[in-house]
Amino acid sequence: MKKISSILFVLILMTVISTSCGKDEPVNPDKTFTVNGVTFTMVEVEGGTFSMGLTAEQAGDDFYWVPPAHEVTLSSYFIGQTEVTQALWQAVMGSNPSHFSSRNDYTTNLQRPVECVSWNDCQTFITKLNQLTGKKFRLPTEAQWEFAARGGNQSHGYKYSGSNYPDDVAWYSVPSQTSGNVGYGTQTVATKAPNELGLYDMSGNVWEWCQDYWAQSYSSDAQTNPTGPTSGPGRVLRGGCWYYEAKYCNVLNRRFLPPTNTGDNLGLRLAL
Repeated sequence: MKKISSILFVLILMTVISTSCGKDEPVNPDKTFTVNGVTFTMVEVEGGTFSMGLTAEQAGDDFYWVPPAHEVTLSSYFIGQTEVTQALWQAVMGSNPSHFSSRNDYTTNLQRPVECVSWNDCQTFITKLNQLTGKKFRLPTEAQWEFAARGGNQSHGYKYSGSNYPDDVAWYSVPSQTSGNVGYGTQTVATKAPNELGLYDMSGNVWEWCQDYWAQSYSSDAQTNPTGPTSGPGRVLRGGCWYYEAKYCNVLNRRFLPPTNTGDNLGLRLAL
């Protein structure tokens, strides 16, 4: 009788521990990192299959260089909850290259996204960040960027990242405001609504560099974890920016620039 009671006690204890662990561990835990006093969050994007390119909900808009819809399958990965801020760039690099900063008489706001960074600058930043953290941060591939912007497996099929209404989720066409005032240029990250995955500013604020070389079109064949061509005239940019009108901020618009180019509307988002 005592032996049966002991076995029953052990089984009950194991059930309690298992239930407790299930409550404490979220299915898709985010990862938070701190570098020289600056904290940032990476959001897990569960792998899945989606239609990349010109899908039905985007019909009717005037786009350049957008390929037809094609099936893409991605493994799970992490992506930055926000664009890299001036604060994080400064914590890693020791300086702030941004136009919208105190060096140009803008009110100090290190929670604006960093800008005036080239693709090459981003690689230098990522190398130093990895040295400080011991991790393997990188830029997202173009496919990873688009899957995350669309909301991953939780996508509602929105035109913009998190809504069909750009004002809900995107900073765009800000030049209508007076140059030099608080409302001009880039804006504090995460002040618009997030998308289905809890990601902010994937539409608007700054164009975001991707890892891929530019290809004007894609193969219509199904692809798994595509990384783009092995060479090209430049590197891919996604998401639109504060300077452009709303249609450029949707989830599939794309452009490219040489990796040495900088500008006050060019920034980045990390992947892991």
